[in-house]
Amino acid sequence: MWSHTSRVAALALAVGALACSDRPPGTAPSRLEERRVFAPAGSPEVLAQALALALGDPAFRAHVKGELDRSPFREHKLPFQRFLAAGPGGGIALATMARRSGVAMADLAREADGAMPLEMYLPVPEHRRTWTGDANVLVATAVADHDVPVAFDVQGHRRLLDPEQPPSTPVIAVVPVETDFSAAPTVIGCLGCGDFFPWPPFPPPPPPVPGLYLTKAHFVDDFEGWLKGSPEFEVHILGQKAQTDSLTDYQCAGEKQPAPYYFDQNSLDWSGSVLLFSKAQLDAYNAAHPGQNIRVFVVEDDDTACQIKADRNLLNDAIKAIDGAYKAITAGNDSSSWAQKTFKRASAFQKLWAAVASLINTNDELVGNAVEDVVVGATYPGYNWIVKGQNNVTNGWITLTMK
Repeated sequence: MWSHTSRVAALALAVGALACSDRPPGTAPSRLEERRVFAPAGSPEVLAQALALALGDPAFRAHVKGELDRSPFREHKLPFQRFLAAGPGGGIALATMARRSGVAMADLAREADGAMPLEMYLPVPEHRRTWTGDANVLVATAVADHDVPVAFDVQGHRRLLDPEQPPSTPVIAVVPVETDFSAAPTVIGCLGCGDFFPWPPFPPPPPPVPGLYLTKAHFVDDFEGWLKGSPEFEVHILGQKAQTDSLTDYQCAGEKQPAPYYFDQNSLDWSGSVLLFSKAQLDAYNAAHPGQNIRVFVVEDDDTACQIKADRNLLNDAIKAIDGAYKAITAGNDSSSWAQKTFKRASAFQKLWAAVASLINTNDELVGNAVEDVVVGATYPGYNWIVKGQNNVTNGWITLTMK
């Protein structure tokens, strides 16, 4: 009797062989293909392979299409492991995947249980609009953002996709979870667009808490690979840790934060009103750290909400370049007077790059540090702070104001 490992390995080898046989005769494998010819057991590729083969069944494709269309979550995402287990007999999807792949249902179930939490959806909006549930569809997976996606068609042929540009063929992604599936939102129809969105479509306005607010933002890139769907921008308030020269994260505004720090920007442009740091927080910071100021730092989050995780050397270099270019006038503070409420440029006195390493792990994209436009010497109508990233490149512009 075959073991679980041998059954899963057999599936990987079988589909890997299909991938090799799909190459025209006499054509050498590409460097990318040589890197990973067979899907390793225990990776999302094994499950993506089985799902792609299951989509060869027209009834199952209709089932998948219906479940994705009905999903109330943003971008119509589904929790993959929960989707596999749903339905009578231990799961309609799991049973079809087992039947079409030739792997025992129990073995596939163990593979799914042992995998990282995954979600499935069509990450490209045009694919969501145009896929009718036909067989012209791929299943693709990648673990980290900007990894080369490995994709399978419904015959099990394996191919590698461009990590920066999606193919014209609709793609169902099976990727690590970014969504909070703990509570399904109520949905309403979007008139004329054939899509669904969480209700309310925008968060309620924040309560009238005095403090530093972001009211407008534009970024030059979404800093997100297409397989990972919409970007998840976050704004962090960084400042002095205790009385050291170290930097720490005092507050984050992002999509997983409660009001009034809820901030959900999923395209290059956003306008609204989100609290970044309350007046009470800022006053307490100034009292505990006299002469010190705060940085407004933007990241595109990949995995762990409101925790900065990025390459240490990249962040070190970015901080050094930005501080060097603007003589460390790269922070800000409350400059409100009786006549006007303002958040103005201020010096960053700490040796920030020496301490930032304690915040760093891996994955998030460093959009950049906000610097007031008069310091940068550039203006964008309607904005007053410029977001500077690695090599002092301008990655966006935002509006900050005290209310």
